[in-house]
Amino acid sequence: MFEVEKKFKLNSQETERLIEGAQFLGERIFTDLYFDTDEFALSKNDIWLRKRGEQFQLKLPVQLEGKKLADQYQEIDGQEKIREIFAIPQIADFEKDIEKFGYGIFCDCTTTRKKYQKKDFIIDVDEIVYESEDKQDFSYKIIEIELVVENQAEILLASEKIQNFAKEHKLTPAQNRGKVIEYLFQKRPKHFEALVEAGVVEVAF
Repeated sequence: MFEVEKKFKLNSQETERLIEGAQFLGERIFTDLYFDTDEFALSKNDIWLRKRGEQFQLKLPVQLEGKKLADQYQEIDGQEKIREIFAIPQIADFEKDIEKFGYGIFCDCTTTRKKYQKKDFIIDVDEIVYESEDKQDFSYKIIEIELVVENQAEILLASEKIQNFAKEHKLTPAQNRGKVIEYLFQKRPKHFEALVEAGVVEVAF
């Protein structure tokens, strides 16, 4: 399964225009914990390990013909599959085992997500609250338009469909920081700069 998504930072009028006529699928609240090493070994390679609720997930960047496709990821669910990828033997529970390999929490955020469907597209309207290390919590709003495809051959077409869908709704195409990158930008500048240097985050941000 491959997740193809584009992020948008919209005002209230643009949001209303986007979700007008869409089917409301529900609202949920969830907490994400993101893990990495002190040297940012995962995120510098655009790899994201998170714990959502009690479920661990790994997001791997998708490459096509040797080139990484921006904002396109393959999702791996479950501890056993992630252990195989990282070659981490089972000694204790998963979180304790990865801690022994140097992985610790660098981002803790809670998202209130309103989910809609319009045609074949899933629209997530997210409001994120961060628990920051300096105790100065802050919030961030972002919208994702998403298509899920079964194989890599469909990724480029899905990306084009999302872009055309956005144009139909008069949304200005722009690159926006995802929720984790926004946190790093505001609260962990050293980590953010490391991702810029690694080419994971564009300097234009």
